Amino acid sequence: MSSHPVHHRATTVRGHRIAYREAGPADAPALLLLHGFPSSSHMFRDLLPLLADRYHLIAPDHLGFGRSAAPAAGDFPYSFDRLAEITEEFTEQLGLKEYALYIQDYGAPIGLRLALAHPERVTAIITQNGNAYEEGLGAEAWAPVLALIAERTPETEAPVRAISGPDGIRWQYLTGVPDPTLVSPDAYEHDAALMARPGQPEIQLDLISDYGSNFALYPAFQEYFRTSQVPLLAVWGGHDEIFVPEGALAFRRDLPDAEIHLLPTGHFALETHADQAAALIREFLGRHV
Repeated sequence: MSSHPVHHRATTVRGHRIAYREAGPADAPALLLLHGFPSSSHMFRDLLPLLADRYHLIAPDHLGFGRSAAPAAGDFPYSFDRLAEITEEFTEQLGLKEYALYIQDYGAPIGLRLALAHPERVTAIITQNGNAYEEGLGAEAWAPVLALIAERTPETEAPVRAISGPDGIRWQYLTGVPDPTLVSPDAYEHDAALMARPGQPEIQLDLISDYGSNFALYPAFQEYFRTSQVPLLAVWGGHDEIFVPEGALAFRRDLPDAEIHLLPTGHFALETHADQAAALIREFLGRHV
């Protein structure tokens, strides 16, 4: 276990508070960790101490999530483009000139937008159920989201609203986990409490409605992989029904040297496999960063 503490900090980007966790030596190679829905940097709480002896770790809460500001949907245009712009400015404020990316769920389209804009800054990519290929989309899980993207109506909103509710969040944490008792209820109850705050349903509906913008960028993401041959490690919950294993294996189509590890767990792999993920990450970054 690392002796380096994890700091809980905040800064202001475009007038909005952005909370983040930071650990490790400031002069060590940087790793920018971008969380997914419906979580926050809280999802990295077990991983950060396992890497902080060797790497400078920065894990922000996206706007609208965690301890970051959550302006009302009517006051801020929630989209993946906007979240990527804020994240880019955040990295520049912190002086991150180059970094490896850790991407999960929503963190993937946000982080890969950063890579498209500044490929010279990205030293490597670690993807934990962070998708960039159509074959990674679990058909049943994505059916209501695709219906919402096609046409936003009260009828298409209703099942997507449920995804942000307590039962939907619990499903995301426990589905595909062979022993659900290994997942701390604190994790999904923490997310559910934050998602229950006033204004969150509208924020999350705006973001999910914008997910089609990510599909439109998949060809550009894949061209970036082919052009850059960026080192990539997938530590992927192999039982995930949201981003299925085919999405992990697809990286090898554009990155033949990609290292793919399907862990026997679900969407939030760090809840049960943080130690295994940390060992794979340390070995991977040790060779490439």
